Amino acid sequence: MGKPDTRRLDKAIQQTSRKLDAVRNREMWPLDGRERRAVLGALTSGSYRVVRGNSPGRAERKIETAWQSAETRLVAEIAALQAERVRVVNDAARTKAAKKSSSWW
Repeated sequence: MGKPDTRRLDKAIQQTSRKLDAVRNREMWPLDGRERRAVLGALTSGSYRVVRGNSPGRAERKIETAWQSAETRLVAEIAALQAERVRVVNDAARTKAAKKSSSWW
């Protein structure tokens, strides 16, 4: 029995890490639809308030909250993928140990 196949999980972890870095750099491409709408809506309302001569404070907080929620979502996704990878590796090790102890050589 060879090593456990974790390529799919490793690739997903790598892609999600890239998305997390992009969110930290305030890039829009990794956001899902809800987060994208929240950011764009807050940008729109903030720019409207600036044009009207008012403070965009609430809109800035909404934008920051949207980015923070996207970052939290991606961190949780990475943690779940890493936990799944650990589970796959441990299952493979358990199977290998059981197979080894069952044989008589």
